Amino acid sequence: MRKDKNISSIGFIILLVVLISAVVYVYTSSMFEREAPKVAMTNNGYWNLREPLEISIDDVSGMKSYRVVLRTTNDDIELFHEQFLAPQKSIKIKVVAPKSAYSLGNKDVKIIVEAVDVSKWNFFNGNRATVEYALRVDKSRPELLNITNSYKINRGGSALVIFKAKDENLKNMYIEISSGKKFIPQPFYKDGYYISLIAWPITDEHFRATIVVEDHAKNISKVQVPLYVVDKAYDLSNIKLEDNFLKGKILELAEQFDETQGVTDSIEQFKLINETVRAKNEKLIHTITSKVSNKMISDFKVEPMYPLKNGAVVAKYGDHRKYYYNDVFVSEAYHMGLDLASNAFADIKTQNGGEIVFSDNNGLYGNMPIVDHGLGLYTLYGHCSSVKVKIGDSVKYDDVLAITGKSGYAMGDHLHFGVLVQGIEVRPAEWMDESWMKLNLYDVIKNAKEMIDSK
Repeated sequence: MRKDKNISSIGFIILLVVLISAVVYVYTSSMFEREAPKVAMTNNGYWNLREPLEISIDDVSGMKSYRVVLRTTNDDIELFHEQFLAPQKSIKIKVVAPKSAYSLGNKDVKIIVEAVDVSKWNFFNGNRATVEYALRVDKSRPELLNITNSYKINRGGSALVIFKAKDENLKNMYIEISSGKKFIPQPFYKDGYYISLIAWPITDEHFRATIVVEDHAKNISKVQVPLYVVDKAYDLSNIKLEDNFLKGKILELAEQFDETQGVTDSIEQFKLINETVRAKNEKLIHTITSKVSNKMISDFKVEPMYPLKNGAVVAKYGDHRKYYYNDVFVSEAYHMGLDLASNAFADIKTQNGGEIVFSDNNGLYGNMPIVDHGLGLYTLYGHCSSVKVKIGDSVKYDDVLAITGKSGYAMGDHLHFGVLVQGIEVRPAEWMDESWMKLNLYDVIKNAKEMIDSK
């Protein structure tokens, strides 16, 4: 009797060990992995039906099958249903809208993705993932109408554009020029209308401006701005580098900049200063002056800009300077402002109100305040001996911003006066010309308001 009991106990223990082993095997074997397939779709919640939806499914053990369904208010439309002979660990699907979907109009739909893997888990039925994506079908392109714009634009110059854009799912808008630079418009006068200054960079040979409006479903509307384009010529200056200049001003500057530390060759110092340091300084300027407000404005007016009383022009905007040493080409640069000189340590005044957005030393530009006048228009004042304003200050007509000097890359006391439109240096002469501003800014704004009010 005791022997039978021992046999029963041993049998029970063996059975228990087998059961435990089986459970351990099930929970540790890759055949019984318990992770459901991972489904992902690249989408922002909108679908224009023209562009396919991209869906990816990944699984550790591999997919056995998947199914994609388009669910509308009234129906389920099967878009894909595939079963695999061999497990697929990663698949990518491009979901193209069926023809029947184009009759839906702009409605809310769902994309339902179901995937089953080859795992033996769940009583050999595998792990199942069901993911729903809610989408808004939007097939309509944004409404876009160019209201009016300046008649012409000069190379290196500015122009004004006013347009209407409307879409219930509006994402972004900009005016793109030939080089790819994008100008961001500002809300204007009434809802749905926008205004923007644009510029033709002096270094670009060709110019074309296109208004682009995009909604969240990637529907895009484009309209070309009908500007008369004038390819204005600028001076080319061939400058011989003299040893006294290289051993004087350039050596002095080389001691200040990180880029020239340890460099003893005068020509290499000049190249680094004229190219590398200049690029760094201009990048800072472009970053600061690229910003534009998103607040609605009803008007925009600036007075002609004469920052230096009785200032004589000593260097023009747009001068293309090529430097030579012993008749060998060394480097080049464009002069992106207007140099004005009067008496030493003269007052620099602004004729227009604005906010100080920079007031510090900027390498070749020396001590340099920058004023934001709104609508993406900025003015810059370089080589100052001292600055009377700080970041965040508001300035008004006839305020003294700074005192002229020769800080930075300046050989004598003068003001480097720059005008920028959303990070692009433009011709200061246009902004000193009352007739140009009336024709290209104020008349355009006045006509736009009349057209908007008449609608």
